Amino acid sequence: MKSDFLLAVTQLSAERNLPREKVIAAIEAALVAAFRKDPAVEGRNITVRLNPVSGDVKVYIQQTVAEKVTDPKKEISLLEARSYNPSAKVGDVLEIETSAISPGRIPAQTFKQVLLQRLREAEREQMIAQYASKVGEILPARVERNEMGNWVLRLDNLAEAVLPKEEQVPTERYFPGQTLQVYLLKVGGQEKGGRGYDLVVSRTHPGLLKRLFEREIPEIANGTVEIRALAREPGSRSKVAVVARQERVDPVGTCVGLRGFRIQNIMKELQGEKVDVVQWHRDPAIFIANALSPAQVLKVVLHEGTKRATVVVPDKQLLPAIGKDGQNARLAARLTGWSIDIVSLTEWETQQAAQQAQAVAQPVEEAPAPPPAPPPPPAPVAPAPPAAPAEVSLPVAAQAPEVSPPQPPTPAPVPPAPEGPAPVQEEGREEEQKEDIWSLARIAVQPSGIRFAEDVLPKREGEREGRGKERKGKKGKRIRFTEEVEEEELEGL
Repeated sequence: MKSDFLLAVTQLSAERNLPREKVIAAIEAALVAAFRKDPAVEGRNITVRLNPVSGDVKVYIQQTVAEKVTDPKKEISLLEARSYNPSAKVGDVLEIETSAISPGRIPAQTFKQVLLQRLREAEREQMIAQYASKVGEILPARVERNEMGNWVLRLDNLAEAVLPKEEQVPTERYFPGQTLQVYLLKVGGQEKGGRGYDLVVSRTHPGLLKRLFEREIPEIANGTVEIRALAREPGSRSKVAVVARQERVDPVGTCVGLRGFRIQNIMKELQGEKVDVVQWHRDPAIFIANALSPAQVLKVVLHEGTKRATVVVPDKQLLPAIGKDGQNARLAARLTGWSIDIVSLTEWETQQAAQQAQAVAQPVEEAPAPPPAPPPPPAPVAPAPPAAPAEVSLPVAAQAPEVSPPQPPTPAPVPPAPEGPAPVQEEGREEEQKEDIWSLARIAVQPSGIRFAEDVLPKREGEREGRGKERKGKKGKRIRFTEEVEEEELEGL
């Protein structure tokens, strides 16, 4: 019997992954709860001692030594106490062994329930102590079941963790038996005895990406390459800024790996999430330009007071710089810690031209004009002399000067007419020809000295006879064009 009991304790300790001392302590606590139901010790403070070697169980009643006993079940007089312990004093607690307990069916059920509860509490305490130092690490987990949208994961044989809804990636799909790498977010979140799970894990935390980089890239694990900043939108895209602590080390190429092998392993673990690796720089302008990759940046203007940056990109690079739904610019702002405004080159040149035009058109402040001088005082008006009679003549000096009659203006000299034959004029119409301006342009028709090809080449027979050209009309009719010009028409020209 005793050997079977010890064998059961050892087996229970191995199954629960608990020390043997904690299993024995749980059994003692369960025995105390079971023996309290016995009428012989009802209302008394008892304790149980279990011998781990022999398996013997001893029950002790605890009583406090008092000069005057008020509660016989919990107190004992000094005289009676000294019969058990001669050195007993007032206030001491005596443990008196009793053998009047006869456990039955109900105490046995109580023992079982309390023992299981104590074992679960011991497991919980040990699990919290084991995983408290692993907060912030990635752990392998196997998906067990779904409870109200929260997935329960098995970390090892005994420890279970919960993946809440808010820590799940929207684009990922989970199923029982699936193996995942999870980030341990919190330990011991629930109250003692409450429902829930003590371990809370996450798939959306940025620390998951950082720990994956440390696991897949040895240079980051040993400190040759350092991760300075990280921004992540779970399930879609992430940006990681790295810097090398040793010379002649390419941090970006180290993280990407040969033919992208290292970064592909990380993306595979994140179920297709894209990861951009950029180089960190102490100059914010260069860092912002690197953070907006793969877009090309022409210029970065920093506003130190408001910690805002204006980035100028080519017109064709505006959409890649902003990204789908602004994702690229948003991740770059989180990565650098600056508010980023992206403008195209054309818009930037237009803004600069408008600012220059506004600066030129701004009026220069003029000096204030002196105040106007006060008007001079009016001069005294002398009384007008009496009007002289009409017959009295004014002195010679007062007479008005003589005004000479107006002379006709001297006509401007007319330039000589060009040499040539004078225009032909008809008699009796000289006055009309003076007023007619076109008469000056009339010249005599003289034969011109210019010769044309028609004058040199021999004429065709039809033209010699004065016949016109003929061509066929729409319905075969012949239409004749006359090219003869009357001499009178030439003279009229």
